[in-house]
Amino acid sequence: MVVDCGGGATSFTTIEILKRLGASPIPLSCNPDPLFTAREPEPTPDTLAPAASLARSSGAAFGVGHDADGDRAIVIDDKGRVVWGDRSGALLAGFVAEAGLVKGPLKVYTGVSSSIVVEDYLRPRGIEVVWTPVGAPIIARAILGMGGIAAFEENGGYMHPPHQYVRDGGMKAALLLAMLRATGEKLSSMLDKLPSYHPIKTKIPASREEALCAVEAVKREFRGERMVTIDGVKVIADGYWVLVRPSGTEPVVRVMLEARSEEEAKALLERVLRVIKDKCGIQPGGKA
Repeated sequence: MVVDCGGGATSFTTIEILKRLGASPIPLSCNPDPLFTAREPEPTPDTLAPAASLARSSGAAFGVGHDADGDRAIVIDDKGRVVWGDRSGALLAGFVAEAGLVKGPLKVYTGVSSSIVVEDYLRPRGIEVVWTPVGAPIIARAILGMGGIAAFEENGGYMHPPHQYVRDGGMKAALLLAMLRATGEKLSSMLDKLPSYHPIKTKIPASREEALCAVEAVKREFRGERMVTIDGVKVIADGYWVLVRPSGTEPVVRVMLEARSEEEAKALLERVLRVIKDKCGIQPGGKA
């Protein structure tokens, strides 16, 4: 497997973890580099493009790309596709439940920014999905207080209770290896079994008041649909979902959505942007 440490903390750890598990890791940017000259420290499809290309050309079973402090891992499959943490988290949670690796109630915890793929995949397996506000500390407190088999985030964070109630990118890489060994399946084939949605993520400059106005406007626009309102508003409907929430770190309103096709996703975004412009005077901004 390919391991892209990005010059961060996992330069000291993930390669050694996988070697001790009998695997053959291929290191990329695994020399400690506090200036992050090899790539930006955030693991995204763009920054992990070289790792994805290497995973595909080397015949690797999978790849992982870490962030700077190593508590997250974005997965790359054997076809070189970069996979967001909600997808990989759903697969891992299903695996630990089926394999009986975690004792406790069949519940997983994930932030509202995660895809409804999580519910689509886990509910038929008897696993309850508990939505939480965005943020690793919030998710950690939820699973620690109420019990469950896993907690994870769209950004690549994963918590495995037998290990610790904290995100750990090296642990996630090890658990991924265990899943592939136990199932004998290729990661790409497992991912292809997940429901397919087309994602769009964007952010729009807005004051706190404007962002809260946007949340209320979306609630009114989609009234009658299922909603999760613990952090902004997440609308869950047949074939699509949309999340509108004020950012906790910058003066923007974040919009995330998925639909069954690119055309449906674009139409859904236009609908949301039109509503928040008409009701709150917010003009569309750049991508997140």
